[in-house]
Amino acid sequence: MDIATIVGTLLAYILVVSAMLMGAGIGPYIDIPSVLIVIGGVTGIVFMSFPMDKALGLIKFAMKTIKYPLDDPASLISQLVEFAVKARRDGILSLESAEDEVKDEFLKKGIRLAVDGTEPEVIKNILETELEYMVSRHKLGASVLGCMEAFGPAMGMIGTLIGLVAMLQSMEDPSTIGPAMAVALLTTMYGAMLANLFAGPFRIKIEVRSGQEQLLREIMIGGIMAIQAGDNPRIVEQKLNAYLPPSQRKSQFD
Repeated sequence: MDIATIVGTLLAYILVVSAMLMGAGIGPYIDIPSVLIVIGGVTGIVFMSFPMDKALGLIKFAMKTIKYPLDDPASLISQLVEFAVKARRDGILSLESAEDEVKDEFLKKGIRLAVDGTEPEVIKNILETELEYMVSRHKLGASVLGCMEAFGPAMGMIGTLIGLVAMLQSMEDPSTIGPAMAVALLTTMYGAMLANLFAGPFRIKIEVRSGQEQLLREIMIGGIMAIQAGDNPRIVEQKLNAYLPPSQRKSQFD
């Protein structure tokens, strides 16, 4: 579980709500028609822009930024080097018993293909194709949030313009101008909050985590190909450590 996402989300909302409470209270900031304009409008735009299953799966996809576990790259490299040592000593068929130690399905698939004697080019093609489409799915999910981020403020502005038109039609009573203007501006606030307190941050987090997962998958592919080629475990380690910055590199042979 990603604690940073939870802490950041709670902190942002708590500070905003606290600022409201220290001002005029929470009541003046609640307007149901404004909420309907922003949420309803953005929902409609998402449905217009994306397939229904992708739009409906938005919340589930966003929750991956909190619940989705990722391995530590250095630990993954250590595991692959251990597999290289085992394969070098006992033969690549010995890795069949190591499949139970692997939780990641992508890595397990690669090991199984190598143990089965699949041609290196075929293994690489299968794994790289799966990686490519994983990245594509992540980009699509992030683009749904990007759509909300882009059109949330726009729907807020539309709501504000609707409110201003209604306000200008009742200019006979000057005492109503202030409250009407406040209500008109609420849709802009709701749109900005939707974009900057939900859609934008979650989109960025998904893109970052997608990049992290892509790195892990590339390390797995590199490790599997090196093991199948019979490379010396030291060489395997050096090849895989090249994916990491110097400060994160570890060696089992020093």
